[in-house]
Amino acid sequence: MNETEQLLEQVADRVRNSARGHGTPLPTPLGTGEITAAEGILGFALSPLLAQLYARIGDGGFGPESGLLPLRHAVQTYEAHRASGWRWPEGVLPIADFGCTMFACVDCRSETAQVLLFDPSLGEPDLAWSIDTPSLAGWLRGWLDGTAWFCDESGLGEELDLELVPWPEFRSRI
Repeated sequence: MNETEQLLEQVADRVRNSARGHGTPLPTPLGTGEITAAEGILGFALSPLLAQLYARIGDGGFGPESGLLPLRHAVQTYEAHRASGWRWPEGVLPIADFGCTMFACVDCRSETAQVLLFDPSLGEPDLAWSIDTPSLAGWLRGWLDGTAWFCDESGLGEELDLELVPWPEFRSRI
């Protein structure tokens, strides 16, 4: 079993255990046609790992905070941001809503599917984009093992200073 398969199995186990513990049904996985249709609307392919999460685990509702956005909602959010006054980079799909207009997003054009944070409350568009994690796999591992910044359940989350690294590709992608 390769690393990606192990990671998908760990995510699936966590989702199954969480669903059992909360008495909630598992999210329904998407079919290949639904993913292909979403990619057609977006104009770019999902990163392979993100596509596998939607196809094998379920259509959102699992993961950090409120969980991954259902794919249809992620597509709608992408389209809305692209049409808004904010200059939204091509190929960057919002995948999780952290509240207060902050989103975790996957750069589907990066080889590692790096995870970016979008926080427009910082003011300038250049400042709104920062690197959360170099890869979607690393972001998921941080959620699984509880080491990611968004896993802080101590109530100190707002007091912790995240050292946000600006995303250098922002200007070239808008």
